Amino acid sequence: MDEAYGPAPRLLCALPGALLGALPGRGSILHDMSADEHQADSDVARIFAPVAVEDTFAGVLTEAAGVLGQLDDPVDAELWGSDLIGALAASAVGQASLMDALTRSLVPAAETAATPGSLALLRVFAVVGSPALRAAAGQAAGRVSARGVADPPWAARLGSPQVGECWHYADVGGRQESLTMTFCYGDRPHAVCVLIDHGCGGKIRDVWVAKAAGLRAETEQAAQDDPHVLFEMIDAADAGRKLEAAIGAGECPDQPDQVDDVVAHRALLHARLELLVSSGTRPPAAP
Repeated sequence: MDEAYGPAPRLLCALPGALLGALPGRGSILHDMSADEHQADSDVARIFAPVAVEDTFAGVLTEAAGVLGQLDDPVDAELWGSDLIGALAASAVGQASLMDALTRSLVPAAETAATPGSLALLRVFAVVGSPALRAAAGQAAGRVSARGVADPPWAARLGSPQVGECWHYADVGGRQESLTMTFCYGDRPHAVCVLIDHGCGGKIRDVWVAKAAGLRAETEQAAQDDPHVLFEMIDAADAGRKLEAAIGAGECPDQPDQVDDVVAHRALLHARLELLVSSGTRPPAAP
């Protein structure tokens, strides 16, 4: 069944209706859960944002135990981790402060707990987050696993999907551009899509993830049917350069759902940029 994790690919400035209507719509990250379970278990922003980061960690471990064990696709685990980092960022004084708190406090707490849920959380943080967080979480996960704690079935593949096709499309005036990059865990593809607003200096207006079959064909056909839309296939290196420039330019969401999307997918977007860079021939840009 086709699945989507964000708004359908779209341009906000005079996007033809045909393109809007042809592509998949918003869905739930935790697609295998009921609406009630998703409301109770995955709305981490509402649960954790009002309190100090360190005071949320018991709840985070409970959240991990209740959610990560139900997943069977690695990208769902990455999405959960990215969403969690975005939610916790609301309680931290800057992204660096959050990553430091996660590295110094949550990683040791998860290692001490040494449960399947805490190990799953460590596996996620080993691929999503700052370099220091990834390193600390990966080392802690290795020690917990060595104690005989069972890994989730997706752990071995986590963070290393194969880079697939990439494309972009835009309105003919060049005001906005939708960049799509596909990745695949075995026979399970997913697309990471970024709406770039060139009217705001090339900043990111929206981000979403889709798992819909035939996304490229539908997008290309919709673009061909409308003279106001330009579609082009690009290679991974070009996609990486475009994404890197957009991340460097900053963010400009102006609708509540766009703010939620950008915050929830920010960590995943950085992780996918690293994959695009490593699949090309040029070294990553200096931080």
